[in-house]
Amino acid sequence: MDLASAKMIGAGLAVIALAGVGVGIGNIFSSLVAAIGRNPAARNEVFGIGILGFALTEAVALFALMISFLILFT
Repeated sequence: MDLASAKMIGAGLAVIALAGVGVGIGNIFSSLVAAIGRNPAARNEVFGIGILGFALTEAVALFALMISFLILFT
């Protein structure tokens, strides 16, 4: 196996984390909508926590994408 093929396989394996991030973001927002639907008065408290969870989950996606680009272009 040459170096180019190994880089492609490694980058593909690094991007597998993006599937988990997609599931996590969907889970966060479905829980957020359900919580606001059950208690609309708590929207201001729950919304900030939901956005924080989204940002932390999205950070994992950016790290995985950065790692795959590092594997490909170095």
